[in-house]
Amino acid sequence: MPELAEVAYYAKQWDAGKRLPVAEVCAHEKSRVFRRCDLPALISGLKGSALIRSHSHGKQMLFEFSGGHWLTLHLGMTGELSTKPHPFSPTKHDHLVLHTQMIDLIFTDSRQFGSIQYHCGDKPPTSWLKLPTQIMDADFTLDRLRAFLLRHSRQPLKALLLDQQFFPGIGNWMADEIMWQMRLHPLTTAATLNEKHLCALHRVLRKICAAALKTIGDDWSDPPKSWLFRHRWVKGRACPRCGTSLMRDAVQSRTACWCPVCQMTAKDDGRFNFLRPDSKAVCH
Repeated sequence: MPELAEVAYYAKQWDAGKRLPVAEVCAHEKSRVFRRCDLPALISGLKGSALIRSHSHGKQMLFEFSGGHWLTLHLGMTGELSTKPHPFSPTKHDHLVLHTQMIDLIFTDSRQFGSIQYHCGDKPPTSWLKLPTQIMDADFTLDRLRAFLLRHSRQPLKALLLDQQFFPGIGNWMADEIMWQMRLHPLTTAATLNEKHLCALHRVLRKICAAALKTIGDDWSDPPKSWLFRHRWVKGRACPRCGTSLMRDAVQSRTACWCPVCQMTAKDDGRFNFLRPDSKAVCH
């Protein structure tokens, strides 16, 4: 499923159609991507309007059109956004096409797990305004992270990182990357982190998000060669840090990839202390 950087990349694909009035809206009316959408209102509202700007937030996208028309999109597992020179003839997987006189804006989703919703009003839809704080936001503070981990102290950290209500945009590969760069086993529980690890987690979260947005999110290029990212996809590949064969297993029904040497659980070495709000550690 597309994650933070992939979603940011796809959201920008429609920017080529900014300020071009939509001449025609083509949609597959029976597609599941419109299951929560007033499709007739979408078709009527977008015709004649023009894209003003695009936004991404975690795994969500928002497109603002002139006249107070808004589209919120979720790519699901196989959704993609693209543009083609006009005229473009939709295929069976192109569920929404916005035709302009120059280019056409296309939403494609072969498995139809994505979704499109339409809103008309002076402000974005309420659902967008209520989305959680993003990791790169100033409000994503160390204290906020500490409080969340304390509330879920018995849960594996890998599973917590996939919680979209607190870590919007973090998916499976990013969670594995965070755990690998932290040198923590995916089954490490939040309760076993001390203040030093908490500070490192806050820093690594921002570092990985920023780097992913500058590479994948910008032009679909790969993150640094030193990352687990380049190796986790292929079975039999070795850890880029120590050369040990990588392992894979399920953590709360989600596949995790890790190095059995570099990433140890709390019981492996005894370095960990319970995360305490009264900790005296100083983070830099």
